[in-house]
Amino acid sequence: MGVNKIVKPQLKMKDNSTFIKEKIEKIKREVGKVIVGQEEMIEGIIIALLSDGHILLEGYPGLGKTVTVKTIACILDAKFQRVQFTPDLIPGDITGFEMWDPESRKSRIQKGPVFTNLLLADEINRAPAKVQSALLEAMQEKQVTIGRETYHLERLFLVLATQNPIEISGTYLLPEAEIDRFMFKLKVCYPSYGDEREITERQIRDEEIDLNVVLSQKELLSLRHTIAEWLPLHEESAIVKYTTRLVRATRPEESNGELRNLVMYGASPRASIALAKASRVYAFIHGEDMVLPDHVHKMAYPVLRHRIILTHEAESQGIDSDAIIDKILHRVPLLE
Repeated sequence: MGVNKIVKPQLKMKDNSTFIKEKIEKIKREVGKVIVGQEEMIEGIIIALLSDGHILLEGYPGLGKTVTVKTIACILDAKFQRVQFTPDLIPGDITGFEMWDPESRKSRIQKGPVFTNLLLADEINRAPAKVQSALLEAMQEKQVTIGRETYHLERLFLVLATQNPIEISGTYLLPEAEIDRFMFKLKVCYPSYGDEREITERQIRDEEIDLNVVLSQKELLSLRHTIAEWLPLHEESAIVKYTTRLVRATRPEESNGELRNLVMYGASPRASIALAKASRVYAFIHGEDMVLPDHVHKMAYPVLRHRIILTHEAESQGIDSDAIIDKILHRVPLLE
């Protein structure tokens, strides 16, 4: 089964919520032509796109992570690059390098795969820290330095990195500084029986699929501003205060001793920003005209789970970061 052709729409941007919600549903339907199930992963990617955030996808091989990213790139008519991370990768393989051109007798820049819209960093934990760190500047500043020159990346730039949760041999732990650059960590689970049967039936039929471009890059960037204007969050907002208190509660020194033996490090202020932005987009695409605590709770898990560094004691007790988030959501009051 493959993608046969891309059909570009003749659209005119309408600055209203109905238009945006229709577009979100169309994106989900187009992705559903290729991907069966995995609604949480698909919605998480859409929220990250509208929030300008990067994603860490964790799941076993063969669950459709790569195909999903390629499909969304087609639907947005966006450039897509994939890098398979391996132990022998060097930073220049990601960012690009300066090379000597013997014909012109001048050096020239060979840009790397990071110069794209959607970058899939496949099995990112298979490359050493030096290579992983090559993404830091690109993810945070949307620019890279090659030689003595700095080059800006595309306005629409999203890194989606995958890692296998069960393999340890030949892998490297992601440094905390890089993990914090990811807005979300999404867990990709096995499909249900019905979904898996449909996946098998589709592959057996081996049909070509026509995908429609739902949004242009320009429209997607405009949607970000529209959502921010529709649901403004200012410093005195109750939701901003609540998300900030939740993030601060992940830190052992702020937990009144409850987490001191379970958590080594909590989430940074970057998590406060990510949680507020993601909650706003989640509320909007679900048809709400205000951000509610339930929306914050839904987004707390993908925003915080990779930013909470557990102690050996917590791991020995079988406690994961989602369990810590459960404790925090029950303990932190909605109002001060």
